[in-house]
Amino acid sequence: MTASSRGSRAVASLIRSSRQPRVCTDCINHITKTSLLSHRSYSAAAAALKSDAITSHDPQIQKLPPVTATASATEYKIKSGVLLSRPPLLTKPLTSFEKAFFFYQKRLNERLVMPFTRYFYFKKDTPGDHDWKLKAKERNWQAARELGGYNPYGELGWNDELLVGDDKSETSYLIDSLVKDAQVRAVEGKDGKPIEAKDGGDGEGGVVERPLSPWTEADQKNDVRRLDRELARTLYLVVKRENGGWGLPAGELVGRENLHQVCPYCARVWIFADELKAAERVLVQTAGVNMNTWIVGHVPVGHHIVEPYVYPDTSAVRTGEKTFFMKGRIMAGQANLTDNLFGLTDFKWLTKQELQQHVGPRYFSHIKNMLADR
Repeated sequence: MTASSRGSRAVASLIRSSRQPRVCTDCINHITKTSLLSHRSYSAAAAALKSDAITSHDPQIQKLPPVTATASATEYKIKSGVLLSRPPLLTKPLTSFEKAFFFYQKRLNERLVMPFTRYFYFKKDTPGDHDWKLKAKERNWQAARELGGYNPYGELGWNDELLVGDDKSETSYLIDSLVKDAQVRAVEGKDGKPIEAKDGGDGEGGVVERPLSPWTEADQKNDVRRLDRELARTLYLVVKRENGGWGLPAGELVGRENLHQVCPYCARVWIFADELKAAERVLVQTAGVNMNTWIVGHVPVGHHIVEPYVYPDTSAVRTGEKTFFMKGRIMAGQANLTDNLFGLTDFKWLTKQELQQHVGPRYFSHIKNMLADR
C-alpha cells in the first residue's frame, strides 16, 4: 500500500468518524493531497499563493451574502417514500389493428414458405399420418392450423387479408383452433390399421386443457388487495392514513439517516447510501417483513413538496414536508399493516389510472411522471 493511499484512508476515517457533517470523496482526496504536501516548503508557498489569488478584495464581491446550499431546514420535514411496484407479468393485449396485421403476416408467410411434406414427420399408413390427413382436410390441406382454411397455392392465394368483422384474428379463435387440432382424431385399430377415433380418442390425448385466461379470480371479484390482478399492468402499493387520505408509503427520517447531504467544503449536494436504509426501514415499518423487495438505484425518482402554512387565526405554523421517493420492486410476499408504525388502516395494489382516483390532484401531479403507463 502506497503512502498516498494510506494517507487518504486515514484522513477519510478521521473526517467520517467525527460528529461534523461528512465530506464528499473529491474533498477528501484534495485534503489528503494537501496534508501530504504541507511539509514541503514549495508546496506550502504554492498553496498560500493560490489562497491569496482566490481571495478577492473587491468591495462589491465582499458585500455579497454567503451562498447557502439549502433553505432553512427547520421549515420542512424530510421524508423518505417508496414507490413499490409489481411489474407486468403478461404482454399487453393487442389492438384490433395489431391482430389483423399479425394475422396477415401469418398468411403471407404461408405463401412464401416451402410446401409442407408430411412424410418427413409422419410415416405412411400410421395413426399419426391418418390423424394429420383428417385435420388438414378441414383446413384446405394447409400446415398452418389457425388461418381459417386459407389456401396460398390456389387461384385465390392473393386474397390473404381479412374482411371487416371477421373474427379469425381474435385470440379466442386462435385458441379454439389450436385446442381442436391438439385432440387425437385417429387411433390404431384391432387389425393394426389407423381408424378415426370417437369422442376425441379412447384415452390418451382425448382431453386437451385450454390455456389459462389472462383474467384471474382477483379481476373477477375486483379484489384490489391481491397481486394476481391486472397481470398485464404495473401495480403500485398505496396506503390509507388515519385521516382518510391515500398515498405512497413514506416516513420521516430519523437519526443520521439522510436523503442528501451538503459537503461543508465544496457545498455540493451528494447522495448517501443511508437513503437506501431509510427507504427499506420505511417499507418494513409500513407493510411488514413478509415481502421480498428490492430498492432500485441509489437516487430518488421523484419528490413531493408540501409548503409550510401559517394559520391566520392562531398564527400557528404547519411545518412543510419534502418527500423523496425511491423506486422499489416486490418479488414475492404480501403487504401486512398489522402493528405498522404510521397509523395506516388499509392498503391497495392499484394501476396508474386507479391510483389517480384515490389521491388528490396536486399529489398526483407530483408523482404521475414516476408511474408507468402500462
